[in-house]
Amino acid sequence: MTDPRTPVIVGVGQLTVSPSEVADLAAARDPVDLMGDAVRAAVRNASAGRNLLDQVQAVYIPQPLSRRYPDPGALLLQRLGITGATSFRALVGGNSPLLLLHEAGAAIQRGELDVAVIAGAESMHSRFRARREGVDLPWERSDLPECRNEVGDARPGTTDDENRHGAAIPIEIYPLFETAVRARLGRGIDDHQRAIGALWARFSAAASSNPRAWVRDRFSADDIVTPSADNRVVTFPYTKRMCANLSVDMAAAVVVTSLEAARAAGVPDERLVFPLAGADAHDHFFLSERWSLAESPAIRETGRRVLGAAGLTVDDVARFDLYSCFPSAVEVAMDALGITPADERPLTLTGGLAFFGGPGNNYVTHSLCEAVTACRAHPGTPGMVTGVGWYLTKHAATVLSTRPPDGGFVRVDPEACQSALDALPRRTPAGEHDGPVTIEATAVVYEREGVPKRATVTGLTDDGRRALAVSEDPDVTAAMVAEPWEGRVVKLCSATGRNVLEVTNPGLSPGS
Repeated sequence: MTDPRTPVIVGVGQLTVSPSEVADLAAARDPVDLMGDAVRAAVRNASAGRNLLDQVQAVYIPQPLSRRYPDPGALLLQRLGITGATSFRALVGGNSPLLLLHEAGAAIQRGELDVAVIAGAESMHSRFRARREGVDLPWERSDLPECRNEVGDARPGTTDDENRHGAAIPIEIYPLFETAVRARLGRGIDDHQRAIGALWARFSAAASSNPRAWVRDRFSADDIVTPSADNRVVTFPYTKRMCANLSVDMAAAVVVTSLEAARAAGVPDERLVFPLAGADAHDHFFLSERWSLAESPAIRETGRRVLGAAGLTVDDVARFDLYSCFPSAVEVAMDALGITPADERPLTLTGGLAFFGGPGNNYVTHSLCEAVTACRAHPGTPGMVTGVGWYLTKHAATVLSTRPPDGGFVRVDPEACQSALDALPRRTPAGEHDGPVTIEATAVVYEREGVPKRATVTGLTDDGRRALAVSEDPDVTAAMVAEPWEGRVVKLCSATGRNVLEVTNPGLSPGS
């Protein structure tokens, strides 16, 4: 008999507000307003005999990026008319929704909660448009105090040295992972572009059949990798269609209860989807410290432990939603979990952050909604959802099924998981460095006009330290997008607080 304290997802709700629905920015809705609609939709989706809103004891909110709220959960509770409930707020990271699910699930399993809501939203499309048009959005300001219940790791995602070398934001860093993966696989530029184009075409196909996706045009591999007027190169090797799309107005919510509370509320059995297990951990926190930029020990470890806790292997999983901010995030996850490129199981249930939409920290709440819907449609078959925060830094994984777990929800011991990862080898950052390095990864940032602007590289010194460097030499940037530079030995010169490539002949083959 299933433990009555076992947490179960009973309702899911999503909302996508298309640009055509906001012809006048005066009608643009703020994130908390969108969250409210998503929560109401999730409650309806549960098909309960009693109003679950009246029973909510806690709300868990990934921090919105499009609007800064001191306590978004408390404001959501106000707008929903719920009193006496506690609000929690996750810190920055695309892993946040799963981390919050694990927190809520563990609290329910311990008997501390009966009914909880995880909800998030972004109105970034409206915000970007308002900025372009010079319009002040008519969004309510909150005078609530700061949320006292924060969840997650507050550290910034990059170091000062990384920032100085142009490795400060996702579109500057994930291309470094991509070229490191390319080097690990031994591919040339054209072959690798074709491979990631084919991978991303699978995501575009999934988005094209998802009525909630922001971009439903179906793109071929060539459409994705070939630069064009509406698909510019952002940072080589990534075009616009390979990048997470933050410019969306979207919301999603999940209602989680104990099995006992679900039964008491009259939720039908066919609505119940159980989180079997969840795991959270992080890789060595900063890019400069990672042993390999082409691998994630934390994805491997959280995946291994969460599947083991659920009594499954990766071969037992019927479908995945792998966090998909950029192709490298998916490629690294596939490698860590043991999923081959030939595997035909779904890798995304939404369409991914480039096509479905990338609503800040809240994308994975949408993943959960889609995973619950898929589990209901295919009873007894498990699905797996992963989340990533910062720069392949913070990781989370959850396994779900309509089949209840024998021993209740398992929250993998975070300390034990993290201790195993902290014990792994790490690089020492080289800082300012004069001398040779062997290049391991490159990223070339483009101007909007289609001209290479700056190259950022990581390289290993003779004693294994990692150095970052930049070059704004047009011959160097042109050469880096024409052939792989990984494996080439170059000289760095430290100047004005950062390292610069000294290359006398950019056309030399790697290793020359």
